Amino acid sequence: MKDDPPSIWTGAYAERYEDSNYGNGPAGFVLRKSHRIVEAPFGPDTHFARVLEVGAGSGFHLRNVRHSFDEYWMTDSSTRMLEAARSGHRTPEKIRVKAADAARLNFEDAAFDRLIASHVLEHLYRPHEVLREWARVLKPGAVLSLVLPCDPGLLWRLGRSFGPRRRGKANGLEYDYVMAREHVNPITNLVTLIHYYFEDYRETWWPARIPFSDINLIYAVNIRR
Repeated sequence: MKDDPPSIWTGAYAERYEDSNYGNGPAGFVLRKSHRIVEAPFGPDTHFARVLEVGAGSGFHLRNVRHSFDEYWMTDSSTRMLEAARSGHRTPEKIRVKAADAARLNFEDAAFDRLIASHVLEHLYRPHEVLREWARVLKPGAVLSLVLPCDPGLLWRLGRSFGPRRRGKANGLEYDYVMAREHVNPITNLVTLIHYYFEDYRETWWPARIPFSDINLIYAVNIRR
């Protein structure tokens, strides 16, 4: 039996993470678009005093945030990439960086006005408990913003067969193994949980707009707590 390959979150691939995911080509376009979709309702005239982003990684999502804020907390299991993201922001004094487990947040109850999780929930076991944990740290009336891939929908599986798999393998990534290990929650299950737990939400399926996972690539939703 083979040994497990190295984790994608450490080593050489982690250094090339952003370019591999958000670089040129159709796959990069789709991922960049996904961040803009969930941010579309919140322009410069919107203000969230305290924002928490879980699983922020290299801080790519922050570049797409248009609304104002007093504090923007970026959390991840490692703060190395987050520190670089903070220093590169136009208002670094408003950015806070903290190592945190996305499933067990070390923040007090009702601490934030918005929580953002972009391409995170599909990676976490027991997502029903994670959603409760994220709701715990939100104030009444706050917004929970989620971006999810429509995996294992037909269009998503077809799309990743072209660029992402080839590019991943070129970077030494055991692509199919990693997807099997990392994307542990199918989109249909996650959407069912969201619909069950929350009543006030606005969701976007893209690009077809029809709420059917096989003909879409991205699901984005803004939920009012």
